[in-house]
Amino acid sequence: MRIKKLTAEEIANAYRGACMAELQAIKPGNVHMFADGHGMTIHDFIKSADVTTAVIAQPDLTVGERILQAVVATQNAVGMNTNLGLILLSAPLIHAALTADENQSLQQSLDFTLSQLTVDDGLLTAQAIMLAKPAGLGRVAEFDVHDQAKTSLLAMMQSAQDRDRIAWQYAHAFSDIFEFGIPRYITAMKKWQDRAKTQSDAWATTALYLGFLARQMDSHVVRKHSDFWATELMHEARAIEVDYWATDNPKLMQKKLLAWDTSLKERNINPGTSADLTVACILANYLQ
Repeated sequence: MRIKKLTAEEIANAYRGACMAELQAIKPGNVHMFADGHGMTIHDFIKSADVTTAVIAQPDLTVGERILQAVVATQNAVGMNTNLGLILLSAPLIHAALTADENQSLQQSLDFTLSQLTVDDGLLTAQAIMLAKPAGLGRVAEFDVHDQAKTSLLAMMQSAQDRDRIAWQYAHAFSDIFEFGIPRYITAMKKWQDRAKTQSDAWATTALYLGFLARQMDSHVVRKHSDFWATELMHEARAIEVDYWATDNPKLMQKKLLAWDTSLKERNINPGTSADLTVACILANYLQ
């Protein structure tokens, strides 16, 4: 699918729209408009979206510059890590949209963008990761961030792909986004269009988020807790997802989703990687 050439302003608006769409959906375990959590509020995320929108889609920046400037803006605004994962996913998508020619699809432009990532991109991204201090980074991963800054950003991500699903996207041309996420999101939009009467896109976003939770272990939960708890989360998500897709009106699932949300937050389980992948899918869908 060829993409329409978008302006930097249009791409920035698409990025902010994706961030806001994710916040408007019920995402059990994560921060959303129905519930704060994990010491963060929805206002922290809205402010983070606002300040990063101002920098991440500027013309004439490298991918590494987009990542670092967005993380610096976030830290200055809220003083915590609200969005590192979605910045890491969004920056190359935005760069691909900005630099694509008329005969390229977004995915083709992204492939080229990833192939051109430099050592400097890796260095700037390593600085951004250390500044954000993501939960569960650990001493070994922290050392790897310092060490891998000597390689290109693509090589840095390839080396981390077995333990981080965001890094895995770089190593596999964002296939979770294009091959699973966008089709799942579009299917959900069609299924519930006009059924919920209002915010059918929000219910589709919840379906997309549940899809990621049910499909694979959330790497943020793995880092912060363990494979065991990430697997438990996946099994719980699969049971919820079956009921969710079986209903003709997703509003009927709201009480069950919010109860699960409370349960996850009481256990301090925050599926952050799945939320980040959700934002990236909505953004990529907007861009193409």
